[in-house]
Amino acid sequence: MSLAGLTYDVDAVVLDIEGTTSATGFVVDVLYPYSRSRFGALLAQRGGDPEVARAVAQVRELTGEPEADADAVEKTLNAWLDEDRKATPLKTLQGIIWSEGFARGDLVSHFYDDVVPELRAWHAAGLRLYVYSSGSVAAQRAWFTNSPEGDLTSLVSGLYDTENAGPKQEPESYRRIADATGVEPARLLFLSDRPGELDAARAVGWHAVGIRRPGEPYYEQGVGDHAQAGTFDEITITTSGSST
Repeated sequence: MSLAGLTYDVDAVVLDIEGTTSATGFVVDVLYPYSRSRFGALLAQRGGDPEVARAVAQVRELTGEPEADADAVEKTLNAWLDEDRKATPLKTLQGIIWSEGFARGDLVSHFYDDVVPELRAWHAAGLRLYVYSSGSVAAQRAWFTNSPEGDLTSLVSGLYDTENAGPKQEPESYRRIADATGVEPARLLFLSDRPGELDAARAVGWHAVGIRRPGEPYYEQGVGDHAQAGTFDEITITTSGSST
């Protein structure tokens, strides 16, 4: 498929984060170690917090170990981290840790240079922007709040993860998002670097464009028969008679 000349008449764009708006390497090399070093303290000191307790219960359910103690849960979380497993309780606990790290100023998120200018232009043109990431909603909010260019949350109309929408390679998840946003599937555009996610979005009537950035894990694999772009500024979007 062509790497340029992509034009879509839609009302909303739904964004993946890793490999799409932002470098996977930053997540793997910076955020993963940060959370790994803090799982133990979180479980030991705040195991009674409702969100932490719920995530721990989900870990026990997924592993079939209802009596697993904090040490066993931490080992499971680290094993999932090594596998890059998109497990909801892992993402929940990472989100708590990352949100606090961003708030303390320990962390600043990463965006590719072409992303923020296009998000601002699309938003100014009346396009609605949403995020759908395997990272938790809390992590997404912290990510957009603490960018190198300041707080970007005003650009985003809603955040979706594997808990409030479902797994990213299942079409039903994209139906839920369309229903939640109130946008007709044919008026939604999904941007992601993962072909399985693009397939799932297209299966329920969305437009889908694969973002292929050199150095990203899915770059060599490609995006199948989907349209593709190397940067956001290769995509032209029209909405309500405006174009950007």
